[in-house]
Amino acid sequence: MKYKIVTPYTLAMVAIIVSTTLRVSYATDVFRLEGFGPVSRGMGGAATAFDVGAAGMMTNPATLSLMGAGSEIHVGLDVVVTDISAKNKATGENASSDSHSNNRGPYAAPEAGFVYRAAPLTLGFGAFAQGGLGTEYGRNTFLSRASGNLDTGLDNSSRLLVLNVPFAITYDINEKLTIGAAIDAMWEGLNLELLLPAEDVGALIQGGRVTGSLLPVLGGLPDLRGAHFSMTKNQPIASGIDAWGFGARIGGVYKLSKDTIIGAAYTMESRMADMEGNATMTAVDGSAGQIPLKGKIKLGGLQMPAQLDIGVSHQINEHWLVVADISRVFWKNAVKDLKVHFVTDNGEDIHISLPQNYKDQMIYSLGVAYRTGHWTLRCGGRIASQAMRSDTVIAVIPAIPTKHASAGFSYDFSAANTVDFAYSHAFEESFDNANTRLVHSQNNFSIAYTHRF
Repeated sequence: MKYKIVTPYTLAMVAIIVSTTLRVSYATDVFRLEGFGPVSRGMGGAATAFDVGAAGMMTNPATLSLMGAGSEIHVGLDVVVTDISAKNKATGENASSDSHSNNRGPYAAPEAGFVYRAAPLTLGFGAFAQGGLGTEYGRNTFLSRASGNLDTGLDNSSRLLVLNVPFAITYDINEKLTIGAAIDAMWEGLNLELLLPAEDVGALIQGGRVTGSLLPVLGGLPDLRGAHFSMTKNQPIASGIDAWGFGARIGGVYKLSKDTIIGAAYTMESRMADMEGNATMTAVDGSAGQIPLKGKIKLGGLQMPAQLDIGVSHQINEHWLVVADISRVFWKNAVKDLKVHFVTDNGEDIHISLPQNYKDQMIYSLGVAYRTGHWTLRCGGRIASQAMRSDTVIAVIPAIPTKHASAGFSYDFSAANTVDFAYSHAFEESFDNANTRLVHSQNNFSIAYTHRF
């Protein structure tokens, strides 16, 4: 099914142009950023029960009602730097994800939003990067060797960007209760370079996960060593394959007292079309060499998950605020198998189902803020359960960090103008499968400017 989006498309493209290209894995809760906007990021990603500005429409749209009357414009960037490596457990060789490949970087993900409040109604819209992933292993590591230690010189890399264009509305039921909702136009784009050694291809065939008219062709090669898929555009904006879709969320906040607020929100699983575009599948044979086959490719089975958030905030006094969120992220239903459908220009095809079987994830976020004069200082932490599985994790999709610490600040130049900044560190996480050990840590920076009028 294809989705036709017209007005959101224009806004999304403006937001994408703000960004540069990707060489890093920039999601920390698997494919999702660990908080939207520097206010939330500086508080461990909590955002369900206090005012985080325009970025609140990405977690709990009802929090938009906590801003003052009038309008607010928000513009900002997320900048991410990672340290990712893969180790061959048999040989001890290391492959570092670096700027070897076609994605380049570092990456700056856009933030933009506008909110208008005239109680009891609040309206908002924006464009925010929801998450993604990316790696740059290049073409000269052990990941580019096919079966029998055959060097292929073929690239292994990834770049996924998921962009949301939310339209939000909130309504004050009474002085204590506010409800809100948002509907998102969503775009996702993927660059992918992936080599599957012959033993991996064979295991998929034996498991009934490979079908199509190309299968006997591959089986007829004298010395098949692997298959490589390439779907990459070496451009700062465009992706090899992409798709449009939509998402939505609902939420509410309730003021238990003038100092204590509770909030809850539910984000539905995205409804994305299969990503489509041009691709090349290269059969790697020990005798015949490399046999590239050009054609069209579709990739399905990659949705952004449903999520349930529950949070509380308490204003201890005029200086101190504490917040906490608990989230359940339903990855199990969103990412089961990555379904690849490749059709050559001659009409031959192959269907591959790559098992992923992600697990649902629990996330716990805690944040503290201290306000004095023109300054607000923040710090927080975030702990999540692991959603990836060791037996299905792929080196080019290593979104494994689960523990984060963050800090940030806001400075009010005036009542109308504020700059927010946050830094978040994902602590090093290692992950082992049968042949490879992945190690991943990263540093995220978020900065935004807000103008109120």
